[in-house]
Amino acid sequence: MSNTLINIVKTSFISNFQTTPILIFSPGRINIIGEHTDYNDGFVFPAAVDKGIAAAIQKTDSNKSIAYALDLNSKIEFDLNNLKPSKEGSWENYVFGVVAEIQNRNKVVGNFNIMFKGNIPGGAGMSSSAALENSVVFGLNELFNLGLTKEEMILISQKAEHNYVGVNCGIMDQYASMFGIKNNALLLDCRTIEAKPYEIDFKDHQLMLINTNVKHSLSDSAYNDRRSACENIAELLGIKALRDATESDLEKIKNQVTPENYQKALYVIQENERAVKASKAIEDNDLETLGKLIYASHDGLSKQYKVSCDELDFLVGQAKTNNEVLGARMMGGGFGGCTINLVSKKEAKKFAETASKAYKEKFDKECSVYFIELEDGTHIVN
Repeated sequence: MSNTLINIVKTSFISNFQTTPILIFSPGRINIIGEHTDYNDGFVFPAAVDKGIAAAIQKTDSNKSIAYALDLNSKIEFDLNNLKPSKEGSWENYVFGVVAEIQNRNKVVGNFNIMFKGNIPGGAGMSSSAALENSVVFGLNELFNLGLTKEEMILISQKAEHNYVGVNCGIMDQYASMFGIKNNALLLDCRTIEAKPYEIDFKDHQLMLINTNVKHSLSDSAYNDRRSACENIAELLGIKALRDATESDLEKIKNQVTPENYQKALYVIQENERAVKASKAIEDNDLETLGKLIYASHDGLSKQYKVSCDELDFLVGQAKTNNEVLGARMMGGGFGGCTINLVSKKEAKKFAETASKAYKEKFDKECSVYFIELEDGTHIVN
């Protein structure tokens, strides 16, 4: 967690509103493996990281509330009794959505001022949106003694994204950001919303992110499209979600679905198995196996689920040419964002330089490299 970030938000809040705020840090997340399995009731393996959103929040006597996005230097005033979504893509929908979902639970929220700033790289697929939603709901819960549990808070955050932002997301991002444990990854069962922590000590290896710095415009529509394909196949199979399907179940309806959708469902079934195997590999300190599972995950995302892109595939290809990288894959929704790499500590810097140079030559643009630490979930900063 960055103290600089917290201090900037605190100082700006006091100078704008002349009151001392409650301060909250809400982390972004990585996901080691288990991509696009969360909305299929499957397993995912995320961890909260040391980059996130710092928020300052306090009550106000005014009859309006104010939200202030410091990164965008953008401020909006709103009426709590008259909330509706702004136009698509507006940052304030994350704030409005959370307030509206709290009100839907018959909880009373008074007027407040909130200000936030983040250091999660935009478009990196590290879930700045979930971090923002969680910081808002956590802050309001504290400010107005709403008595919400963390479980209720993440469901509010998720609903805000469905109903105000228009992305029909699973629960992984909100869960990892809220419940993260320092130096642990969480094997989360997205059906029961229960997780088992696994302490991460990769000894002489580490996780490193490489951001393509691209975000292809397909992402939201393709996401909702993949989700409905999965739901349709689950319905054909007469099950609640693909989490309940085996490869042989899928084989039985092969002639009733398009070859593309068959591959998408097959990917989800296989990725779900990979997530469980990965937790076992971590428990056994078997990094070779973990690396192979991570590479297999990327192959599936690229060739079967088709949510990768040239830039992501290129970076994973670079990883494969280096024996010191045990595994690499695209992370997040796809069509851009980051690759996550399991790389030996002594080679990490050199690999980052080589891959960056090759990327620049190939695409004539820069990629960015991040080293991350695993952090605690959303919390109050004293």
